[in-house]
Amino acid sequence: MIRHTVVFRLKHEPGSAAERDFLRAACELARIEGVKKFECLRQTSPKNNYTFGLSMEFDNDAAYAFYNVHADHVAFVEGRWLPEVAEFMEIDYVPHTP
Repeated sequence: MIRHTVVFRLKHEPGSAAERDFLRAACELARIEGVKKFECLRQTSPKNNYTFGLSMEFDNDAAYAFYNVHADHVAFVEGRWLPEVAEFMEIDYVPHTP
């Protein structure tokens, strides 16, 4: 299992129609085959400047690779993410067994 997460801050005004539209578009990524447990999250901690997060899981490396090159994901990154996201950090996890 791979958990793909990203935290981000948008260029849009908080609560704006543009912000809502971006988040709606981001949620469409959940429709890509292999995406599981998709969540769109609002960040609440005052410890950082990020305001939103996306989290999703994939069964394996192949499913994650399929997502990364899927036309819908590529179009979202190029058409929405790059022009509308001010700052982000991406973290991918696999289960750790001590």
